[in-house]
Amino acid sequence: MAVPKRRTTRAKRNTRRANHDKVAAPNIVPCPNCGAMMVPHRVCDACGHYAGRKVKDAAAAETEG
Repeated sequence: MAVPKRRTTRAKRNTRRANHDKVAAPNIVPCPNCGAMMVPHRVCDACGHYAGRKVKDAAAAETEG
């Protein structure tokens, strides 16, 4: 049977477990149209533009989100 030869220290154990629940902050970039901060590859909430064209109205963007 596999039995550990040495006891794993708290530091080693916690270091190993720390990477599993790591949370990364979302990448935020300025909108090329209006300059508001937005998540890349998504429609801008402030102006409704995506890939250089108007996708939805800014008024509809405010009421949805």
